[in-house]
Amino acid sequence: MKYVAFLRAINVGGHTVKMDHLRNLFESMGFANVETFIASGNVIFDSKTKSTAALEMEIENQLQAALGYEVKTFLRTLNEIADVTRDKSFRTSELEAPGNILYVGFMSATPEEAAVKKLASLADDVNDFRVREREVYWLRRTKVGESQYSGGIIEKTLKTPVTFRNSTTVRKIFAKYLS
Repeated sequence: MKYVAFLRAINVGGHTVKMDHLRNLFESMGFANVETFIASGNVIFDSKTKSTAALEMEIENQLQAALGYEVKTFLRTLNEIADVTRDKSFRTSELEAPGNILYVGFMSATPEEAAVKKLASLADDVNDFRVREREVYWLRRTKVGESQYSGGIIEKTLKTPVTFRNSTTVRKIFAKYLS
């Protein structure tokens, strides 16, 4: 089975990991056909293991041992990536409006309903949020520094770890591995 690992804390916050080193770490865990996709902690690999939770834990433990810090890991199959790219949480006109950016946040589990409602209550003219199972879609209608929200605030509101990727990155992964 082919998986995409979205890693948090790779090449941000002072933690720099070269992609060839990251590939080698995944290969040393016994994964096959390991590739990285841009230098932001996206690793595509094959594994015979079907348990996503077991794989996430194994990768997190191995990366912490090798790198010396926690690297939260969020796995998706290619079919799940296809579902993310087909999501219609926002109108096409909103997604294509100049300056608007859609981010996809990957989580290990579906957040509690109360947390999802609290996040929805934070929506305003600049930021809008939708949660679909283990993904949170964040439409930002402004530049990074102009939004009052950050990934950390969203994570605290949902009460679960999240790592965000620009939807363009997710679509490119889909195009490379599924089209």
